[in-house]
Amino acid sequence: MIRELGEKNNISLVELSRRIGQTPQNFNNKLQCGTVSYDEMIMIAEALGVEYEQAFVLPDGSMVKSKPENRVNIIG
Repeated sequence: MIRELGEKNNISLVELSRRIGQTPQNFNNKLQCGTVSYDEMIMIAEALGVEYEQAFVLPDGSMVKSKPENRVNIIG
């Protein structure tokens, strides 16, 4: 998902990592391991000028979305 986002915004992962204050090596390790946190996803969105949403979708189609103040960690 993050790689595709970079491609669509014409930005390399190296440049994206610098924009969020991480070394390219550390950022790539997080991508490989799937350990990018919710806060980091928000930072990535801000660096690219896009919005990030995370939600649970219930069987009836309704959604429960996270909010930045919840500080929920995600994997992936």
